[in-house]
Amino acid sequence: MPLYEHVYLARQDLSPQQVEELTAKLTGVIAEGGGKVTKSEYWGLKSLSYRINKNRKAHMTLLNVEAPGPVLTEVERQERINEDVLRYLTIRVEELEEGPSAMMRKSDRDDRGDRGDRGDRGFGGGRGDRERRPRRDDDNADASGEE
Repeated sequence: MPLYEHVYLARQDLSPQQVEELTAKLTGVIAEGGGKVTKSEYWGLKSLSYRINKNRKAHMTLLNVEAPGPVLTEVERQERINEDVLRYLTIRVEELEEGPSAMMRKSDRDDRGDRGDRGDRGFGGGRGDRERRPRRDDDNADASGEE
């Protein structure tokens, strides 16, 4: 049976319980069609890069699905009808990811260090601490007009 990763965004004014109910409804549609949801992750209320239907935030949920194609078509149809779903995306994958998804793992940004290697840049971009290059004789000749 084909494997899919399905993510949907729900409106920001829903409660997490309402989002869980919506997830349960979609899971039921998948089960009725002969498929199964192997993993369901609620990613929480996240800020969006741009507004979608006057929403600046959205509840995000991931479903790892093992089901025939027509079942996912029905799930997407149900989401188009539902006013609470802002966007959805279904991707067919070769194998489903085990363990927590990338959104649920701790960020790798903590491993970067404190960036203390850049030094004191000061005001104005840090160009003031560079040595001035000495003028060449050619530069002096050009400035005086002689060749």
